[in-house]
Amino acid sequence: MGKGKKWIYVLLVFVCAVMLDCGTVQAGKLPALKVKGTQLVNSKGKAVQLKGVSTHGLSWFPEYVNQKAFSHIKKKWKANAVRLAMYTSEYNGYCVGDAANRRVLEKRVDDGVKYATKAGLYVIIDWHILSDGNPKAYQKQAVAFFKKMAGKYKGYTNVIYEICNEPNGGASWGDIKSYAQKVVKAIRSKDKNAVILIGTPNWSQDVDVVAKSPLKGYKNLMYTLHFYAGAHGAGLRQKAKAALKEGLPLFVSEFGISDASGNGALNKQEGKKWMKFLKDNKISRIGWSLSNKGESSALLKTSCKKVSGWKDSDLTPWGRWLVKQW
Repeated sequence: MGKGKKWIYVLLVFVCAVMLDCGTVQAGKLPALKVKGTQLVNSKGKAVQLKGVSTHGLSWFPEYVNQKAFSHIKKKWKANAVRLAMYTSEYNGYCVGDAANRRVLEKRVDDGVKYATKAGLYVIIDWHILSDGNPKAYQKQAVAFFKKMAGKYKGYTNVIYEICNEPNGGASWGDIKSYAQKVVKAIRSKDKNAVILIGTPNWSQDVDVVAKSPLKGYKNLMYTLHFYAGAHGAGLRQKAKAALKEGLPLFVSEFGISDASGNGALNKQEGKKWMKFLKDNKISRIGWSLSNKGESSALLKTSCKKVSGWKDSDLTPWGRWLVKQW
């Protein structure tokens, strides 16, 4: 090999290494997903159901965002997705902390995306509004955040954006829709195809209201439905059925079988009805939460100090129930 060719070869190796590190090139990419009708589908138009777990919050329980944990979720729990819940206004939330805190949270998101990608999981970047209620409260920050994320991960086929967790406190669909139009536009300025999840009024329950006036002009949008079987039953499923009948694509980005507070008794009977409904309608679902918090919606026992490699004996009754439902 001549000197000129040798230097070209070295340069190409260097460029490829940089691209791999930045995520522009990825080995073993997961198939890109899209929305067709009310369903999430693959490139062949076949319905795909994502099933996975949500972190409890990148500020509270960051220790569970690690490679071994995500690989365990994939291999042992047979999940294919993980949700990175980044709170916006709670303890050390993205919108209430300083610049250093924002950098920490963005690093945790970045780590989570990389771990999920290596593990072969789809990954949801979740703008986890809660006490802020109306997503317009931090609209400017959301637009900037998602534009940055979409620019960074546009080469990834496994990244999904959830732009407002659970609008509440009287936030109307008009408020949420106005917010969503701006954030979706920001994402689409960088990534034309990624699936985007949009929260719905009343803690992501009033999907029937949204179905009458969804966003127009964009593809690959879905709308979130959240439920906790201890509090939500046939009435909420009726709302979901009405939305599906109107052609609204639904994605259950958070659910449990405890009370809506995340605590209280488990309602396994109602939980089974929900699982049948989700499977029958090919709706993706993400269980809350990957943590050892002292509440019944945590997947791990409070006595469990492991951050990966869990056994059945480390799981709560909810954790064991969920893993068996896939």
